[in-house]
Formats: sequence, structure tokens, C-alpha cells
Amino acid sequence: MNESSAMITNDAVVFGLLMVLLGFVFKTNASGHPFWKKFYGIFPTVLVCYFLPSVFNSLGIIDGNNSSLYFVASRYMLPAALVLLTLSTDFKEIKKLGSKAIIMFLTGTLGIVIGGPIALLVIGWIAPDVIGASASEVWRGMTTVAGSWIGGSANQAAMKEVFEVNDLIFSKMVTVDILVANVWMAVLLIGAGKSKVVDKMFNADSSAIDDVKKRIEQYSASIAKMPSLTDLMVILAIGSGATGLAHLLSDIIAPFLATNYPGLATYSLTSGFFWIVVIATAIGLSLSFTKYRDLEGVGSTRVGSAFIYVIIATIGMHMDVMAIFESPGLFLVGIIWMLVHVIMLLGVAKLIKAPFFFVAVGSQANVGGAASAPVVAAAFHPSLAPVGVLLAVLGYTLGTYAAYICGLLMQIASGG
Repeated sequence: MNESSAMITNDAVVFGLLMVLLGFVFKTNASGHPFWKKFYGIFPTVLVCYFLPSVFNSLGIIDGNNSSLYFVASRYMLPAALVLLTLSTDFKEIKKLGSKAIIMFLTGTLGIVIGGPIALLVIGWIAPDVIGASASEVWRGMTTVAGSWIGGSANQAAMKEVFEVNDLIFSKMVTVDILVANVWMAVLLIGAGKSKVVDKMFNADSSAIDDVKKRIEQYSASIAKMPSLTDLMVILAIGSGATGLAHLLSDIIAPFLATNYPGLATYSLTSGFFWIVVIATAIGLSLSFTKYRDLEGVGSTRVGSAFIYVIIATIGMHMDVMAIFESPGLFLVGIIWMLVHVIMLLGVAKLIKAPFFFVAVGSQANVGGAASAPVVAAAFHPSLAPVGVLLAVLGYTLGTYAAYICGLLMQIASGG
């Protein structure tokens, strides 16, 4: 690190500042005050959590580039968050949501996986000079958007490390990610109020939604309880223990592959961080088949989400929101990418006569993750919010793997 000229250089102080900012955002968001209700209706919580640290960074109060906080958060909190967020995966319950829900979710995932390469090819064909960055920087940066749109912020951070995305292009991609995704979310919320009209156009039968609603209400009530200190310590033990095991195995696997199969470096398979993420996700999925899945009822997902927001804040320390105006072509890439996702969803929904609810929640479980999928689901009916959570958890499960595949396809599409 270079010597920093920031006002605050002590990471303990910077961490305290970041936590105060996060506390302020969540406290005001939950206050119910008309001003804050309107404010967060325009500026989503995740955007504010990214943006406020970037303001302090831009003003020279802190210096993200000379802080170790992101490294610590990405290596310790991120794997733990992945474990805790996938721990609650209930494949049986997700299956009960009906095949159309899963089909629409997977269609949304596929739309993102192939949408990135298509967007690169289209831009390369019609306007190759509008992006304002090298081909290598663009496809690497787009992998972070793929991680975010398929899984969430944890997967986004994972792709940043796996594909070695530099901070400048990452800051631009974060802005593209948030703005494009939230415009689409706004469209879905508007569509929720007109779902009966859309269902009629698609000749869709929405009676299955009522069955889903009843099952989810019963399931949520059966596992919810006030967490004890023991519950919280077990949650932290699982998250931290799995993180330690992921690091241990990564320290063995990555050097072995680098020494014996150096050609795999092209696919990031010699990256220690890649294996940390993959192993942590696998541990979480394995534990979801055990009694530890019930820890969801005492807050395992909430603890994992808290870790995610700390990671978001440390990422925000590197963000330059003004950077996007230097490369407006990246917005065009993001729009084309999202259009591929939307067109595939609507096409498949028309084909299988899926209710608009499954279109909206299937999309947001990918693009928005656990932060916004429940919001969109609740726009149809409050008791349906957990449906968004369940599908978003599936997104966390697929996010790292699908985004990695998308990254390889974009590397090929860009000629890399």
C-alpha cells in the first residue's frame, strides 16, 4: 500500500465509521417517517450503503485503496455469509412452489448467463468504441454484475476476486448494476398491480399461488422463534468454522493445481479465493440437508445478511459514482444484457402460461436477491414474501457457479 493522505487511516476507526453509517441507514429505513419512507422508495437501501462510504472516500476522509477492511471482509465475512445464506436452502419446499416457479427462476438465470456474452457481441458489432475500456477490463468487470444479478452481493464480491477486477472498472460496474437492476425492479412493482391483466394475456392460471401462500405461512410459523445466545453462538460457529475449513482446503487445492496443472489458471481454477467461495457454498448446501437448516428460524440468514452489508460498505469505499459518466457505453451494455433476460422470461412465461408472479419473483430472485425478491413478492401479497426469499436462496446457491460460467463465456465473446 502507498502512504495515504486520508484524514482517517486507522482501520479500526474506519470500521467504526462504516458500522455507524450502516446503522444509520437501517434505523432510518425502519423508522416509518414519511421523509425516510419516500427517500428509500427512491434510493434503495443497498444503493445508499454503497454510496455513503464512497462519499467519505471521495472527500478524502477515508481511503479505500489503502485500507485492509475489504480484504478482511471478503476473506472472512464473505465465506461465512455464503454458508449461512445457503444453509436455509430447502429443496423440498422450493419444489413445492411448483415447476413453473423453478422454470421461471432458471430461465432468468440462463438469460443473465447468455445475456452478458450477447451484449458484448452486440456492442462489439454496432459500437465497439463506446465502452471506453479495454475488452479484458470490460468482460472481467461484467462478471461482477453476473454474480450480483444471479446471486447477490456476496457472489459479486466473489467474482471481483476470482477474475481480478480492478477497482476503477468495478466501481463503474457497480453503478451499472444498481441503476439498471432498480429500473427493472420498478417496472416489476408496477406490473404487480396489473398482474391480473398480464395473467389474462398469458392465459395463466394463478390458483397455484394460493396454495403456495398457505404452505409458506405454515412453514414460517413452524420454525420462527426468539434466538437464544446459544443459537447465535452456533450460527457464528458454523459460519466461522466453515470459513476456516474452506481456507484450509483452498490452501491445499489451489497450490496443487497451480503446480501440477498450470493451464487451469486460464479458468481461475488456481485461484485460492475461488476455492474458498466454492467450498464455503458447498458446505452450506451440505448442511441444508441436516437439522442445522432450522437455524433459519433463529436468524442464520439475518446474520449472513449483516455480513453482506458490511462487505457492501467496504466495497463502497472503492466506489466512484462519477466514473460511470466517463464510460456511458457501459450503461448500454447493461441495458442490452437486461433486455435479453426480460425477453427470455416473457417468452417462456407465454409458452408455459406462467403467472406474472413467477415471472417477477423469478427475475428478482436473480437480479435483486434476498434484498428485493421478498419486496416484489410482497407486492402481490405480504404472506408471499418468503417465496422470494426461498428463490433468492437458490440464487445464492447458483450465483457463484453460474456467474463463473457466464464469465468464461464473456471472455470467449470478447476474444480473450
